[in-house]
Amino acid sequence: MHNLIFVFFLVFFGASVFATLALYTRQAIIVAYIVLGIVVGPHCLGLISDTTTIQETSDIGIMFLLFLLGLNLEIKSMIKMLGKALFVSITSSIVFIVATVVICHAFGIGAQGFIIGAALIFSSTIICLKLLPTTALHHKRLGELVIAILLVQDLIAILMLTFISLWSSQTESFNLFSLIKLLLALPVLGGVGYLAQKYFLFSLFRRFSRFQEYIFLLSIGWCIGMAQLAIVFGLSNEIGAFIAGVIVASSPIAKYIYENLKPLRDFFLILFFFSVGAGFQIGLLTSVWGVVLALTVLILVLKPILHFVTLWLVRETPKESFEIGMRLGQGSEFSLMLISLATTAGVATNSSEIIVEAVAILSFIVSSYIVVLTYPSPIAVSDRLRRD
Repeated sequence: MHNLIFVFFLVFFGASVFATLALYTRQAIIVAYIVLGIVVGPHCLGLISDTTTIQETSDIGIMFLLFLLGLNLEIKSMIKMLGKALFVSITSSIVFIVATVVICHAFGIGAQGFIIGAALIFSSTIICLKLLPTTALHHKRLGELVIAILLVQDLIAILMLTFISLWSSQTESFNLFSLIKLLLALPVLGGVGYLAQKYFLFSLFRRFSRFQEYIFLLSIGWCIGMAQLAIVFGLSNEIGAFIAGVIVASSPIAKYIYENLKPLRDFFLILFFFSVGAGFQIGLLTSVWGVVLALTVLILVLKPILHFVTLWLVRETPKESFEIGMRLGQGSEFSLMLISLATTAGVATNSSEIIVEAVAILSFIVSSYIVVLTYPSPIAVSDRLRRD
């Protein structure tokens, strides 16, 4: 077991070195964090042998990402987008799963093709939002569409995680209770949050707004508290954090909270990308490299095409539809969570888990390159494309 200070030294000193090299060579900075994790992680140099603590800590970054997203969300605009997002997400997912099954069958994997395809239908909330310019994220139709599609995907992922858990449980009473909790969870969680902000949260913000440290502390406590409450209701902590942000969005202090929590979010997201790289088992790829490469190409090519076509069918402009498709053309952190749970539950094999992990991580790397080198983003290597 490594000393925590030593682990943080390797992660952040190493990240600063690799990020410097990435910027000098005009590469995507996110890729630097993933490569660092691969190099010093347990499956390469082994300087860090146990990444459990880092993985658990990095989940906080995803929570803060969705909390800050909720803080800047225009609810009325989002509601208008949900119909299109449902059509785009469901249609593209069905076609993608069918294509994945065909490829897996060609490589002799058989029935596991459906599990692999279902795990890979999602796009990365972290990468998509991290690479969207702030102006596009909060004030343009492109950002609203990307957010709506990602939210629908996140909800589908949560449903799938829940049903995999139900599949692996042994008693009917537990299944029924879990299903009831799932159906009631979102409205009840939103209602509890609304009552909390109405009767004490906003009044605390108003009364003590001149104490910056207190506002910072209360914001973090509110985010993590709602995330924990979501887990109690059978949802994910990410959904709880997002709802917490949406509830606070109507407060005049929301923009101040957003700006002050951004550095904290970035701190934990560095840990997330490092842990993704550290979990990449390079040595196990020799037996599945063919299907991994085929599915990586499928994600990078078919996903953008499917999103382009489905968005065009709902009357979005071809230019925006194509850009959205390219930004959504990768695997997801939910892909890793789903396949891990499915393997534990006995639904997926160890081989399927390795395939999904490898495809997701390779698609993270390649997709980040494509977006950073082609479209405006806060971390673009070109001054012409850098936006924030």
